[in-house]
Amino acid sequence: MQLSPEERRRVYEEEKARIEAEREKQRDENAPTVNLEPNLAGLLCYLGIWMTGIVFLILEQKRPFVRFHAIQSIIVFGVLFIAMFILGSIPFVGWFFGVLLGTLMFVLWVVLMVKAYRGELFKVPLAGDVAEKASGVLNEK
Repeated sequence: MQLSPEERRRVYEEEKARIEAEREKQRDENAPTVNLEPNLAGLLCYLGIWMTGIVFLILEQKRPFVRFHAIQSIIVFGVLFIAMFILGSIPFVGWFFGVLLGTLMFVLWVVLMVKAYRGELFKVPLAGDVAEKASGVLNEK
């Protein structure tokens, strides 16, 4: 089958436009929603405990690394915050649980911020598995 020069030119232009549209779509899919480096955005997910996790989960729709840290922040600190509130209200021994969970929260807060800033996907048991599946970070590897 022979194509005339006009037909060849038309096929060439159509294919060129299709390839360019595909490249543009890939650029849009990989473009960050939040204009920060991923490691800095990961650190900021933990900065305000579970509240900044919610903010970054809403704002960042495309980068699984940032979404992982946002989801993990919400789960870890949300559960610890609720547990500290409930256990802290127990008469006589509530203060002990409050101090214990407060110390645990502080240590986790610092460790998770440092690990996120280093670009690591440090998983807290249970919460990290849920965050890994929900963020889509498994598909990125």
